[in-house]
Amino acid sequence: MVDLHCHILPGLDDGPATMEESVTMAQSAIADGITHVVATPHSNNEYCFDFAQVRQLREELQAKIGDRLNIATGCDFHLNPENLASLRKDARQYCIRQCDFLLVEFSEFSIPPAMDQALHEIQLVGARPVITHPERNGILRAHPERLRKWVRQGCFVQVTGGALTGGFGTGARQDALRWIGEGLVHFVASDAHNTRSRPLRLQPAYNVVVDQFGQEKAHALFLDNPFAAFEGRDLPHVPEVEDELPPRRRKRFFFF
Repeated sequence: MVDLHCHILPGLDDGPATMEESVTMAQSAIADGITHVVATPHSNNEYCFDFAQVRQLREELQAKIGDRLNIATGCDFHLNPENLASLRKDARQYCIRQCDFLLVEFSEFSIPPAMDQALHEIQLVGARPVITHPERNGILRAHPERLRKWVRQGCFVQVTGGALTGGFGTGARQDALRWIGEGLVHFVASDAHNTRSRPLRLQPAYNVVVDQFGQEKAHALFLDNPFAAFEGRDLPHVPEVEDELPPRRRKRFFFF
Protein backbone atom coordinates (compact mmCIF):
# COMPACT_ATOMS: atom_id res chain seq x y z
CA MET A 1 0.00 0.00 0.00
CA VAL A 2 1.00 3.64 -0.53
CA ASP A 3 0.32 6.25 2.17
CA LEU A 4 0.20 9.79 0.76
CA HIS A 5 -0.49 11.62 4.03
CA CYS A 6 1.37 11.09 7.30
CA HIS A 7 3.21 13.17 9.86
CA ILE A 8 6.24 10.97 10.35
CA LEU A 9 9.13 13.45 10.53
CA PRO A 10 10.15 14.54 14.04
CA GLY A 11 9.91 17.98 15.61
CA LEU A 12 8.15 19.76 12.75
CA ASP A 13 4.52 19.88 13.88
CA ASP A 14 2.14 17.87 16.07
CA GLY A 15 3.66 14.61 14.85
CA PRO A 16 6.46 12.64 16.57
CA ALA A 17 8.83 14.57 18.83
CA THR A 18 11.92 12.41 18.29
CA MET A 19 13.63 10.51 15.50
CA GLU A 20 13.27 7.34 17.54
CA GLU A 21 9.48 7.64 17.42
CA SER A 22 9.67 8.34 13.69
CA VAL A 23 11.62 5.11 13.20
CA THR A 24 9.02 3.20 15.21
CA MET A 25 6.27 4.66 13.02
CA ALA A 26 8.17 3.60 9.91
CA GLN A 27 8.59 0.08 11.27
CA SER A 28 4.85 -0.06 11.96
CA ALA A 29 4.16 0.93 8.37
CA ILE A 30 6.45 -1.79 7.06
CA ALA A 31 4.77 -4.41 9.24
CA ASP A 32 1.38 -3.23 7.97
CA GLY A 33 2.29 -3.80 4.31
CA ILE A 34 2.99 -0.18 3.37
CA THR A 35 5.83 0.24 0.89
CA HIS A 36 5.74 4.00 0.20
CA VAL A 37 4.92 6.93 2.49
CA VAL A 38 4.84 10.68 1.98
CA ALA A 39 5.91 12.77 4.95
CA THR A 40 3.50 15.71 4.94
CA PRO A 41 4.18 18.18 7.77
CA HIS A 42 1.69 20.98 8.32
CA SER A 43 2.10 24.40 6.78
CA ASN A 44 -0.35 26.68 8.57
CA ASN A 45 -0.55 29.61 10.98
CA GLU A 46 0.93 27.49 13.77
CA TYR A 47 3.62 25.50 11.98
CA CYS A 48 6.10 26.97 9.51
CA PHE A 49 7.09 24.80 6.54
CA ASP A 50 10.87 24.77 5.96
CA PHE A 51 11.55 22.69 2.86
CA ALA A 52 15.30 22.35 3.49
CA GLN A 53 14.68 21.07 7.03
CA VAL A 54 11.97 18.70 5.81
CA ARG A 55 14.32 17.22 3.22
CA GLN A 56 17.15 16.87 5.74
CA LEU A 57 14.97 14.98 8.22
CA ARG A 58 13.65 12.80 5.43
CA GLU A 59 17.22 11.85 4.47
CA GLU A 60 18.06 10.98 8.07
CA LEU A 61 14.97 8.80 8.49
CA GLN A 62 15.49 7.08 5.14
CA ALA A 63 19.08 6.25 6.11
CA LYS A 64 17.90 4.62 9.33
CA ILE A 65 15.17 2.58 7.60
CA GLY A 66 17.08 1.63 4.48
CA ASP A 67 15.24 0.36 1.44
CA ARG A 68 12.44 -1.30 3.41
CA LEU A 69 10.28 1.80 3.03
CA ASN A 70 10.36 4.48 0.33
CA ILE A 71 9.94 7.89 1.97
CA ALA A 72 9.06 11.02 -0.01
CA THR A 73 7.99 14.48 1.13
CA GLY A 74 5.00 16.74 0.60
CA CYS A 75 2.95 19.06 2.78
CA ASP A 76 -0.35 19.28 4.63
CA PHE A 77 -1.08 22.64 3.00
CA HIS A 78 -3.46 25.06 4.71
CA LEU A 79 -5.21 27.52 2.44
CA ASN A 80 -4.25 30.88 3.89
CA PRO A 81 -3.04 33.97 1.97
CA GLU A 82 0.62 33.53 2.98
CA ASN A 83 0.73 29.95 1.76
CA LEU A 84 -0.96 30.80 -1.52
CA ALA A 85 1.58 33.57 -2.14
CA SER A 86 4.43 31.14 -1.48
CA LEU A 87 2.80 28.55 -3.73
CA ARG A 88 2.89 30.97 -6.66
CA LYS A 89 6.67 31.27 -6.25
CA ASP A 90 7.48 27.57 -5.87
CA ALA A 91 4.67 25.03 -5.82
CA ARG A 92 6.80 21.91 -6.18
CA GLN A 93 8.31 22.02 -2.69
CA TYR A 94 4.83 21.52 -1.23
CA CYS A 95 3.69 18.79 -3.62
CA ILE A 96 3.86 15.03 -3.17
CA ARG A 97 7.37 13.92 -4.12
CA GLN A 98 7.80 17.37 -5.66
CA CYS A 99 5.58 16.44 -8.58
CA ASP A 100 2.13 18.04 -8.84
CA PHE A 101 -0.39 16.56 -6.37
CA LEU A 102 -0.91 18.90 -3.40
CA LEU A 103 -2.68 17.97 -0.14
CA VAL A 104 -5.05 20.80 0.77
CA GLU A 105 -6.39 21.24 4.31
CA PHE A 106 -9.54 23.26 5.01
CA SER A 107 -10.47 25.17 8.13
CA GLU A 108 -13.12 23.55 10.31
CA PHE A 109 -14.52 26.95 11.29
CA SER A 110 -15.21 28.64 7.96
CA ILE A 111 -14.88 27.97 4.25
CA PRO A 112 -15.52 31.26 2.45
CA PRO A 113 -16.90 31.38 -1.11
CA ALA A 114 -13.49 32.66 -2.24
CA MET A 115 -12.16 29.13 -1.65
CA ASP A 116 -13.42 28.19 -5.11
CA GLN A 117 -11.07 30.78 -6.58
CA ALA A 118 -8.19 29.59 -4.37
CA LEU A 119 -8.54 26.03 -5.65
CA HIS A 120 -8.60 27.38 -9.20
CA GLU A 121 -5.40 29.33 -8.53
CA ILE A 122 -3.72 26.14 -7.31
CA GLN A 123 -4.57 24.50 -10.60
CA LEU A 124 -3.28 27.52 -12.53
CA VAL A 125 0.21 27.10 -11.01
CA GLY A 126 0.25 23.51 -12.26
CA ALA A 127 -0.71 21.68 -9.05
CA ARG A 128 -3.53 19.19 -8.57
CA PRO A 129 -5.42 19.83 -5.31
CA VAL A 130 -6.20 16.86 -3.06
CA ILE A 131 -8.83 17.77 -0.46
CA THR A 132 -7.84 16.01 2.76
CA HIS A 133 -10.18 14.27 5.23
CA PRO A 134 -13.46 16.07 4.37
CA GLU A 135 -15.30 13.46 6.44
CA ARG A 136 -13.75 15.10 9.52
CA ASN A 137 -14.81 18.60 8.53
CA GLY A 138 -18.21 19.61 9.89
CA ILE A 139 -18.76 22.25 7.23
CA LEU A 140 -18.11 19.91 4.31
CA ARG A 141 -20.18 17.17 5.91
CA ALA A 142 -23.06 19.62 6.20
CA HIS A 143 -22.54 20.88 2.63
CA PRO A 144 -21.31 17.92 0.55
CA GLU A 145 -22.44 19.73 -2.61
CA ARG A 146 -19.31 21.87 -2.31
CA LEU A 147 -17.11 18.79 -2.27
CA ARG A 148 -18.93 17.37 -5.26
CA LYS A 149 -18.50 20.65 -7.14
CA TRP A 150 -14.76 20.73 -6.50
CA VAL A 151 -14.33 17.15 -7.68
CA ARG A 152 -16.19 17.95 -10.90
CA GLN A 153 -13.80 20.88 -11.36
CA GLY A 154 -10.73 18.64 -11.22
CA CYS A 155 -9.91 18.32 -7.51
CA PHE A 156 -9.30 14.99 -5.78
CA VAL A 157 -10.35 13.69 -2.37
CA GLN A 158 -8.53 11.75 0.35
CA VAL A 159 -10.27 10.24 3.37
CA THR A 160 -8.59 8.98 6.52
CA GLY A 161 -8.18 5.28 7.17
CA GLY A 162 -9.09 5.75 10.82
CA ALA A 163 -12.40 7.31 9.84
CA LEU A 164 -13.39 4.14 7.97
CA THR A 165 -12.81 2.05 11.08
CA GLY A 166 -14.82 4.38 13.33
CA GLY A 167 -11.94 6.23 14.95
CA PHE A 168 -13.49 9.64 14.27
CA GLY A 169 -17.08 8.78 15.08
CA THR A 170 -20.04 7.14 13.40
CA GLY A 171 -20.98 10.19 11.33
CA ALA A 172 -17.52 10.56 9.81
CA ARG A 173 -17.47 6.85 9.00
CA GLN A 174 -20.87 6.93 7.32
CA ASP A 175 -20.03 10.00 5.23
CA ALA A 176 -16.66 8.58 4.15
CA LEU A 177 -18.26 5.30 3.07
CA ARG A 178 -21.08 7.08 1.26
CA TRP A 179 -18.64 9.28 -0.65
CA ILE A 180 -16.59 6.26 -1.65
CA GLY A 181 -19.76 4.66 -2.97
CA GLU A 182 -20.59 7.84 -4.90
CA GLY A 183 -17.15 7.92 -6.54
CA LEU A 184 -16.01 11.10 -4.79
CA VAL A 185 -12.96 9.55 -3.08
CA HIS A 186 -9.64 8.88 -4.84
CA PHE A 187 -7.29 7.99 -1.96
CA VAL A 188 -7.30 6.58 1.56
CA ALA A 189 -4.35 7.64 3.73
CA SER A 190 -3.39 7.23 7.38
CA ASP A 191 -2.80 10.87 8.42
CA ALA A 192 -0.67 9.23 11.12
CA HIS A 193 0.76 11.44 13.87
CA ASN A 194 2.22 9.05 16.44
CA THR A 195 2.52 5.43 17.56
CA ARG A 196 -0.48 5.45 19.91
CA SER A 197 -3.72 7.25 19.02
CA ARG A 198 -2.87 7.96 15.35
CA PRO A 199 -0.61 5.09 14.19
CA LEU A 200 0.76 4.58 10.70
CA ARG A 201 -1.53 1.72 9.63
CA LEU A 202 -3.85 1.16 6.68
CA GLN A 203 -4.68 -2.55 6.70
CA PRO A 204 -7.81 -2.29 8.92
CA ALA A 205 -9.27 0.40 6.64
CA TYR A 206 -8.33 -1.65 3.57
CA ASN A 207 -10.32 -4.55 4.98
CA VAL A 208 -13.35 -2.29 5.48
CA VAL A 209 -13.28 -1.16 1.85
CA VAL A 210 -12.90 -4.74 0.62
CA ASP A 211 -15.89 -5.77 2.71
CA GLN A 212 -18.06 -2.84 1.59
CA PHE A 213 -17.00 -2.33 -2.04
CA GLY A 214 -14.79 -5.24 -3.12
CA GLN A 215 -11.14 -5.89 -3.88
CA GLU A 216 -10.96 -3.73 -7.00
CA LYS A 217 -12.09 -0.57 -5.22
CA ALA A 218 -9.70 -1.20 -2.31
CA HIS A 219 -6.81 -1.72 -4.71
CA ALA A 220 -7.66 1.56 -6.45
CA LEU A 221 -7.82 3.63 -3.24
CA PHE A 222 -4.85 2.14 -1.38
CA LEU A 223 -2.42 1.28 -4.18
CA ASP A 224 -3.16 2.19 -7.80
CA ASN A 225 -4.26 5.81 -7.36
CA PRO A 226 -1.82 6.65 -4.52
CA PHE A 227 1.11 5.18 -6.42
CA ALA A 228 0.19 7.19 -9.52
CA ALA A 229 0.07 10.37 -7.42
CA PHE A 230 3.37 9.40 -5.79
CA GLU A 231 4.92 9.29 -9.27
CA GLY A 232 3.08 12.36 -10.53
CA ARG A 233 0.99 10.47 -13.10
CA ASP A 234 -2.68 10.69 -14.02
CA LEU A 235 -4.82 8.50 -11.78
CA PRO A 236 -5.96 5.19 -13.30
CA HIS A 237 -9.25 5.16 -11.35
CA VAL A 238 -11.29 8.37 -11.53
CA PRO A 239 -15.05 7.68 -11.41
CA GLU A 240 -17.25 10.13 -13.25
CA VAL A 241 -19.21 12.24 -10.81
CA GLU A 242 -22.64 13.20 -12.02
CA ASP A 243 -24.26 16.54 -11.28
CA GLU A 244 -26.83 16.45 -8.53
CA LEU A 245 -30.32 16.82 -9.88
CA PRO A 246 -31.86 20.18 -8.94
CA PRO A 247 -34.97 20.07 -6.78
CA ARG A 248 -38.19 20.01 -8.74
CA ARG A 249 -39.84 23.38 -8.94
CA ARG A 250 -43.57 23.67 -8.50
CA LYS A 251 -45.42 25.22 -11.39
CA ARG A 252 -46.76 28.66 -10.75
CA PHE A 253 -50.11 29.67 -12.20
CA PHE A 254 -51.11 33.26 -12.76
CA PHE A 255 -54.70 34.31 -13.04
CA PHE A 256 -55.79 37.60 -14.56
